[in-house]
Amino acid sequence: MNLAVIPARGGSKRIPRKNIRPFAGRPMITYAIAAAQASGLFDRVIVSTDDEEIAAVATSGGAEAPFVRPADLSDDHTPTVPVIAHAVSEAHRLGWEVDNVCCIYPAVPLIQASDLVDAFDLLRSTGALYAFPVTEFPSRIQRALRRGADGAASPFLPEYVNVRTQDLEPAYYDCGQFYWGTAAAWTAQENVHLNGRTIVLPGWRVVDIDTPEDWERAEIIFAATAGRSGAQP
Repeated sequence: MNLAVIPARGGSKRIPRKNIRPFAGRPMITYAIAAAQASGLFDRVIVSTDDEEIAAVATSGGAEAPFVRPADLSDDHTPTVPVIAHAVSEAHRLGWEVDNVCCIYPAVPLIQASDLVDAFDLLRSTGALYAFPVTEFPSRIQRALRRGADGAASPFLPEYVNVRTQDLEPAYYDCGQFYWGTAAAWTAQENVHLNGRTIVLPGWRVVDIDTPEDWERAEIIFAATAGRSGAQP
């Protein structure tokens, strides 16, 4: 079976209650649930949380909350992979035979079901352990600058100072939306970035919502592109 796991702890600090705060009229987490359902890929969509209110909102939105995430996997410093590994272990304890697992973050209002499908197809066709979306840095990283205390600029990589931007290799970063992986890879806690294949998303559909400014930017993009992205306000 294919399992979607939405990791949504209750202790968000920079944006309190971020995972269930209303975004464009709906609890934030419901966008992740809706995308998983719309993809048609998942036998079950579950939420891994330590928070009763988040569990209630998620179940109202169509997900399941079949277990409570333990406190030692719910602090600010817990990485994603152990959380998903725990969810796979709990699924096995419940008697579910899980083949593939997609970790979908809860604050992804710009996510598209078609991206989940594309990444899953890539996972299967390549035999990779993981597949996830990336997007291109808006500027060439080889031309990055340091800024001194006095405002003075200096290049991180002086050897590229006189190289034309168009001649430099593009670089990509993790979109922070979702990660497909085999159940075995998650259980073994294999590193995602070292063992993954990627699909590329346009930059306008990528917002990592960690601060109030990120939230505001995501709302502006959502309002401007809801029809184009397939999202529903």
